[in-house]
Amino acid sequence: MKTVTVTSIIDASRCYKYIDNGNPKQGGVKDVYFSPDKKYVVAFFRTPLDYNQKDRIRRIVTLYLDNIKKGDAPDYFLQDIYRWPYDAVERDGKTGVIVPVYDSRFFFRKGYGANDNIKGGEKVGKWFTAPSFRNKQYPLFLDSAELGDWLSYFQIAISICRGVKKMHQMGLAHSDLSYNNVLVDPVTRSANIIDLDGLVVPGLFPPEVIGTADFIAPEVLRTKHLKLSDTGRILPNQRTDLHALAVLIYMYLLRRHPLRGGKIWDLDAEKDELMAMGEKALFVEHPGDKTNKVKTDQLRKWDAIWGNPEKIPYTVTGPYLSELFRRAFIDGLHNPMLRPIANEWETALIKTVDMVQPCSNPSCEEKWYVFDNTAKPACPFCGAQHKGPLPVADLYYKFKDDVWKPEGHRLMVYHNQYLFKWHVSRKVIRNESLGPEDKKPVGYFAYHQHKWVLVNQALDGMKDLVTQQEVPRNAMVELTSGSKILLSDKEGGRLLYITITNQ
Repeated sequence: MKTVTVTSIIDASRCYKYIDNGNPKQGGVKDVYFSPDKKYVVAFFRTPLDYNQKDRIRRIVTLYLDNIKKGDAPDYFLQDIYRWPYDAVERDGKTGVIVPVYDSRFFFRKGYGANDNIKGGEKVGKWFTAPSFRNKQYPLFLDSAELGDWLSYFQIAISICRGVKKMHQMGLAHSDLSYNNVLVDPVTRSANIIDLDGLVVPGLFPPEVIGTADFIAPEVLRTKHLKLSDTGRILPNQRTDLHALAVLIYMYLLRRHPLRGGKIWDLDAEKDELMAMGEKALFVEHPGDKTNKVKTDQLRKWDAIWGNPEKIPYTVTGPYLSELFRRAFIDGLHNPMLRPIANEWETALIKTVDMVQPCSNPSCEEKWYVFDNTAKPACPFCGAQHKGPLPVADLYYKFKDDVWKPEGHRLMVYHNQYLFKWHVSRKVIRNESLGPEDKKPVGYFAYHQHKWVLVNQALDGMKDLVTQQEVPRNAMVELTSGSKILLSDKEGGRLLYITITNQ
């Protein structure tokens, strides 16, 4: 074991140390060494890079890193969303990148059953996108303490969307977005996008790989047989990232693959794979074409629930996400220009989070579900019926004087649910740029003395428009069917229209 010192090829005044024990941790194309204080790693490409590859690395650790630092919420992206390389070195003709060590929350703290050796391993997304790992009959199951609840995966998906959105805004593409290149922690509802040294700059730096199986866009596989120089060959780009993003979100929320159904296209396994994921790719839940429908009698016992779209269809994710899944896997599956962009996914996920309800069954493993707009809502995962009256708050905006129009945004009410500034005003957008003050609750809902109420904590101008009574700070207003609660009388202020269901 020895300590090695290397010098930055960007700035010769910067030096880095790493421990070489002769047995580095090996990734797909790199050998990884830890610094003595384990604050960063030095990851050397095993194969020497050519001029263009080195130039790409230089830009990633300088130009594109600077773009993030100078943009909105740099700390959020560099700490919570990415593990972005921040320098490059060379040794013995090989190029290496300096990358911050992953946060401790992205490592398993202990082993479980047959997974005893998982302790210290990275929480790559693959562990959390299949039902088998959460089924105690499965030899490699994970402890429930690591799995979070259904709501955890909405926040994980939001973080991934923000990471992809930022890359695309900078003109970059990940090119290999998959559950192998995303670390997640359902307990803290966190996600980190990794392996960013392979970023694609369309028209300047081509991709090094075509992606990871399950996430490669159909058009990439369909043209894989063509030479790289062929103008018909399609390589990873921002639109193929959007296919991978849709697959990731679908798998995190529904724990199955959207294209792996029961149809066999060719007896040759390799040809069948190319057709099933490429030229013949077909959504397993396509409403008009059942050709690739899941054959439920072929499901493994630990996949019998989540693996069966008839038991848990994609529509359990609510109207906003269901629409985007249809666009991604029906309209845009073979037409990349029709795929939803990352910002659309982020918006739909945030609006859906406002529609979740806590399950009334304390033993329900998922804990939450999306309100299905029925008079008698029930959890689709455990079947528990909602208990008691349920207020539904639809958000309205002022179209013109005394004319209010619905925003297509609904807030489902539950006991001790908070109200935030982004609910109150159209001028506050719930995104990564929100400051600490914007994240503080301004009110909350409660079931108080057999009545639903909204308590005003920090709003001026709240008013019950039915009774024409002001609702000052630290006061409450009862929620009944037909209630109209003005949240703010300032420009952009919203109104809540209340409907009580399940009575």
